[in-house]
Amino acid sequence: MPTISVKRDDLFEALGRIYTDDEFDELCFQYGLELDEITSEKEQMEKEKGVGKAKGASEVIEYKIEIPANRYDLLCLEGLVQGLLVFLEKQRAPRFKSIKPHQIQRLNIHPSTEQVRPHAVAAVLRNINLTERSYLSFIDLQDKLHQNICRKRSLVAIGTHDLDTIEGPFSYEALPPADIKFKPLGQTKEYTAVELMQLYSGESHLKQYLPIIRDKPVYPVIYDKNRVVLSMPPIINGEHSKISSKTRNIFIECTATDLTKAKIVLDTIVTMFSVYCDEPFTVEAAEVVQPDGSVVVYPELPYRKETVSAELISKQVGAKLTADTMARLLTKMCLESEVLTDGDNLSVEIPPTRSDVLHPCDIMEDVAIAYGFDNIKKTVPNTNTIAEQFPLNKLSDLLRREIASCGFTEVLTFALCSRSDVSDKLGKDIKDIKAVHISNPKTAEFQVARTTLLPGVLKTIYYNKRMPLPLKLFEVSDVIYQDPSKDVGSRNERRICAVNYNKSSDFEIIHGLLDRLMQVLEVPLGGADGYCIKAKDDPTFFPGRCAQIIAHDQVIGQLGVLHPNVISQFDLNMPCSALEITIEPFL
Repeated sequence: MPTISVKRDDLFEALGRIYTDDEFDELCFQYGLELDEITSEKEQMEKEKGVGKAKGASEVIEYKIEIPANRYDLLCLEGLVQGLLVFLEKQRAPRFKSIKPHQIQRLNIHPSTEQVRPHAVAAVLRNINLTERSYLSFIDLQDKLHQNICRKRSLVAIGTHDLDTIEGPFSYEALPPADIKFKPLGQTKEYTAVELMQLYSGESHLKQYLPIIRDKPVYPVIYDKNRVVLSMPPIINGEHSKISSKTRNIFIECTATDLTKAKIVLDTIVTMFSVYCDEPFTVEAAEVVQPDGSVVVYPELPYRKETVSAELISKQVGAKLTADTMARLLTKMCLESEVLTDGDNLSVEIPPTRSDVLHPCDIMEDVAIAYGFDNIKKTVPNTNTIAEQFPLNKLSDLLRREIASCGFTEVLTFALCSRSDVSDKLGKDIKDIKAVHISNPKTAEFQVARTTLLPGVLKTIYYNKRMPLPLKLFEVSDVIYQDPSKDVGSRNERRICAVNYNKSSDFEIIHGLLDRLMQVLEVPLGGADGYCIKAKDDPTFFPGRCAQIIAHDQVIGQLGVLHPNVISQFDLNMPCSALEITIEPFL
């Protein structure tokens, strides 16, 4: 879940009361949040860099508060304070409205954007009064939204601009990279889009966003009436229109591949910071002209009503509550509610800040939070249920015990590995392996989902080479393969891998382990219902020292002595014998 950091004194000032740490922790719990940490800039730097390295750092106390992932309205101090004050019944939930001025700002979307980022929404915060603190909160909210609902700008990218430095109407286009040239935020000279890609490839904050558009034939760009570049989403805004704490009028644009997410992001930003406008909670609308010529006005700031049964909520929550009590509890959660004339049903108004409310069950959850989970009495269910372990996991646990009894030590390795781990190091071609590839791997060590357990076990041996020989290790876990027949495009397969690492290969130890496993699985040697081994050539194993294992008339795995090249690829220097089988046919 996302975590926000707020200065304690600023928070208490906005709430109109000073709390002890324990009191505020309890308030967070009641509101469905968690006070994760109490710290300061100095304390954080001392943890990261050591005592004495935080000279000059601030000692102002900060609260780190864990926020539910779907509560975008709580990702800044303004939203958190607003929610808590309504919850404490110190104020009513504000009413947000979008007004259409005489001279409305307009954003024209060109058809060329369809190739890269087809949607855009816009709004204006007019006559806003920011302080240095609220300005930093405004920037931080954008960053939090980018990391959360925007999925690191891949779905939505937010641009904020000083409206007094630019002139509408604005134009959202997509052009070849060489045709885009402007001075990006924080730079002193102009760059083309091609040069910016090279410039930011080594920049830790922005390089993660480059793959979103890098391979596209055209890049998105927003111009004003005078062809001044506002931004090149989702990478960087222009220096010309950057905002500051002194900005009075802010033009907000969100470009997106997902229009619904873009509207939620725009509504969240304007509802949180319209509190600082001369006319609080009022947002100036903007017109967005679609490629087909139709005009849509944003922000929508939708209010809708849901009708829910008080009796059903009481039953699902597990507390006997009257309809009037529920209406009051929901109003505390910024969901204005009233009891209908029938005395049972509630009319609940969903504001634009609560995009997380999609279904009556979300309303039930808010009733439970406002009532207090700790106030719900424990009851014995009316029906009896008997738990049963998942068969595959039960078999895995039983086999773990048997293998450990044979003198092997269990290891647990990463499910992700490098491409070379499952191909080159094992003497195979990655093209012949149906591996699931990670589209944007963070490191070279985690590029694909493993298709075999062997590399992980061999790496474990490498990191334990100083331990006394023999090293007899095993792992019981899943491998992952591409499978177009599955709805997710892949499938898991539970396997056992065991390795014996010693001065000699000791193939008989691995063979003996196979025989013991077949014995406990009650699979006889030979016959149609039994098992056998059959010679096989495999580049992972030494020629003539490899066999496939056949049980129930199907190949379940293989065993043998590893090829010297494979051993050396994992920086090992002793002979090694290995076994790897799937256990799913034995269920």
